[in-house]
Amino acid sequence: MAEPLDGSLADAELAAFIAAGRQDPGPPARAVGAAELRRAQRVRVAARPRGPEMARVEELTVGTTGVPARCYRPADTVRALVVFLHGGMWTIGDLDSHDRACRRLARATGAAVLSVDFRRAPEHPWPAAVDDCVDVVRWVAAGGTSRAGIEGPTAVMGDSSGGNLAALACLRLRDEGGPLPAAQVLAYPNTDLTLSHPSARTMATGWGLASDDVAWGAEQWVPDPARRADPGVSPVFAPDLAGLPPAVVVTAEHDPLRDEGEAYAARLAAAGVPVRHRREAGMIHGFLTLDTVSPAAAAAGDRLHADVADLLAHLR
Repeated sequence: MAEPLDGSLADAELAAFIAAGRQDPGPPARAVGAAELRRAQRVRVAARPRGPEMARVEELTVGTTGVPARCYRPADTVRALVVFLHGGMWTIGDLDSHDRACRRLARATGAAVLSVDFRRAPEHPWPAAVDDCVDVVRWVAAGGTSRAGIEGPTAVMGDSSGGNLAALACLRLRDEGGPLPAAQVLAYPNTDLTLSHPSARTMATGWGLASDDVAWGAEQWVPDPARRADPGVSPVFAPDLAGLPPAVVVTAEHDPLRDEGEAYAARLAAAGVPVRHRREAGMIHGFLTLDTVSPAAAAAGDRLHADVADLLAHLR
C-alpha cells in the first residue's frame, strides 16, 4: 500500500500526476510487453513540446559498430561533450523519448550532447547495451567526427537504466585501461538489479515507477537471475570503485531506486571518488522527462544541469 500524499510531493502538479496514476495505474509492464510499451511511449512523446532550439542537430552513426546517435549543439563551438544514455528499463526509450531532455541539457550546460541509441532488451540482452556505450565512449576519445568543433572534457551521463549503463561503462573502461570519461553523471540510477535495497519495497507502488516494472525490465535484460548481482550488471556490488571519474549522483525522495542510488554514491565517496550527491526532496523518479508536467520537476532538472555545468567547468 502506497503512503498517503499529504503534501509530501514537491508541488501540486506533481501531486495531481501521482494521484491520477494511483486512481488508474494501468496494467503492469509484464502484462503489456516491450512492443506495446514502446508504442505508448511514442504517443506520449509526440504530444510533448520539442524543447529549446539548437544551433545544429545531427543524426549520426557512431562507434566502431555503427551505433545510431543524435548530436545536439547549442552553439557552433562548445566547451564540452556529454555522452547521454537514456533510461527506459533497458527495454524502451530511444533518441526521441529523451530529445527534449537532451535539448534542455545542452542549452543549460553549453555542452554538446551525444544521445546514444544503444541496443535494447529483450531483443538484445546484456551485455549488448554496455558494449555499445563503451564503444561510443572509446570512439569519442579517439577523435570521432562528433567532436569537430567541440572543445574540453567528455562526460558520460544517464538517467535510470541509462545511469546503470553509464556506471557500468566507466567500470569496464577503468578495468580495461581506459580511456575514461572526465566525469560521470547518474540521475536516479539503477545500481542493484536484485532490488534488494529498502526503498524498492517501501516505495514499490504508488509513486510513478513500480518496483515490479523495474524487475520485469531486469528480467528482459538479464534473463539469468543468478547474474543480476554480478558487478558487471549491478555496479553497487563492484568490489572496488577506486579510480572512477568524478561523479554527480542525484536521487529522488519518492523513488523505489532511491536507496540503491544513494548506496552507490556513498561507495564512490568511500573509494575516494569525488562525488556530488543530492536527494531531491518531494520528487519522483524520471523528473528529467517531467518538466512539462511539474514546475518542481523542471526545477530539479535545472539543478542537475547546473551541477553538470559546474563540474565540466572545473574539469577544463
